[in-house]
Amino acid sequence: MSLPEDLARAHRRFSVEFSPAHDEASATRQWATVERLARLRPVFASVTYGAGGGSREGTVELASRLAAETSLRPLAHLTAVGESADRLRGVVGDLLAGGVRDVLALRGDPDGDPHAPWTPHPEGLQHADELVRLALAEGASSVGVAAFPLGHPDSPDPDTDLRHLLGKFRAGASFAIAQLTFDVEDFLRLRDRLAAAGCQVPLVPGLLPVTSPRVLEVTRRLTDGHEPSWLYRRLDPFLDDRGAFREEGLRVAVEDGRRLLAEGVPLLHLYSLNQAANVEALVAELGLAG
Repeated sequence: MSLPEDLARAHRRFSVEFSPAHDEASATRQWATVERLARLRPVFASVTYGAGGGSREGTVELASRLAAETSLRPLAHLTAVGESADRLRGVVGDLLAGGVRDVLALRGDPDGDPHAPWTPHPEGLQHADELVRLALAEGASSVGVAAFPLGHPDSPDPDTDLRHLLGKFRAGASFAIAQLTFDVEDFLRLRDRLAAAGCQVPLVPGLLPVTSPRVLEVTRRLTDGHEPSWLYRRLDPFLDDRGAFREEGLRVAVEDGRRLLAEGVPLLHLYSLNQAANVEALVAELGLAG
């Protein structure tokens, strides 16, 4: 069964995200996490793609190992940042050779400063829809894309942003993963706008339990600085109590997850940060195991 078919059939399920490890010790710990979470049967496991070449080979290596050594379906991130079209074709070819059939096509942010003006590689691609077409032309079975509940920073207004998202679907994308947001209403508004446009492509929300002050800083990058003030008010009283901070962060994620499920969202994308415990806790609390 294809990934789009699995997504269409999903009900109270989850997917998970990993990032390539940076050294042998962290790779060993990461694989222990992979083995623990594989037992919960996520619909897919995405593997992030490093900017500037830092972990691009690691993406191919980890996604290929998931395909070869586990029951997981890897979804490899692919971005156009700093890459020629020929190099991107080569990466897709490497993924296919490793048994990885599904790709998440992302334009990506400029290296070093995500807010810097976007400048494509002289022999590269300008937009994510071009990357969708390239991946499909090279043999990817399915391609997903990013969606932005608050709008992409480069989009002048929500209508323009929606047109760009619809353009990625017209290019052949068969699902989208929404940028992290802690306000469920942001995601639901985007879902409703897609439905009103006649688009029934699966839209998957991301969920990250903010279980430490360090993770709170990570959310600044993942949400482009749009964390809601209420999140800080919820977590601020626990800054000096590590255990209580984790419990409150998990409680927030469970509340958001329950709201999304109650609104008919069939699948939640869980950011693991290469650790198993928080994902396991959310899967158990929300009843997401396959």
